[in-house]
Amino acid sequence: MNKEEQVIMSFRELFNKMAWLNKFKMEDSLKGYKSSEVHYIECIGKNPDSNVTKLAESLYMTRGAISKMTKKLIKKGIIESYQKPDNKKEIYFRLTEQGQKINKVHEKLHKEFQERDKAVFEQVTQEQFDSMLIFIEKYSRHLDAEIKKLGIDSKSE
Repeated sequence: MNKEEQVIMSFRELFNKMAWLNKFKMEDSLKGYKSSEVHYIECIGKNPDSNVTKLAESLYMTRGAISKMTKKLIKKGIIESYQKPDNKKEIYFRLTEQGQKINKVHEKLHKEFQERDKAVFEQVTQEQFDSMLIFIEKYSRHLDAEIKKLGIDSKSE
């Protein structure tokens, strides 16, 4: 296996370990909510004035999938839709009180996981962080360009 393959395999393995380790506590603390719902809630919580298009772009989902999830979460009382007085055409979404509670639990869990893993990050130098971030950004831009070359809009239907 060459270095490229090692990096990709290591990223996948690292991500899978994190997801597996975090899964138990997440599922226990957020009973009754699917991972996709929690990520949707988190996205609305972090992005004021979220609409279908913004959510689709942020979550790499189709607008149709976003609309379906939106209806589901409105029905559950987790999010609500609204319009701005100056723009009656666009529909935006925000968290209800119940949605904010779920988002706070989720944020708290992320802080716990960050604290758990702090020992590793304390050993990383600023130069190492910078190198990793530069690599991730380059790779992300490359993947964006590949998606664009194929004429695939991963964020629409």
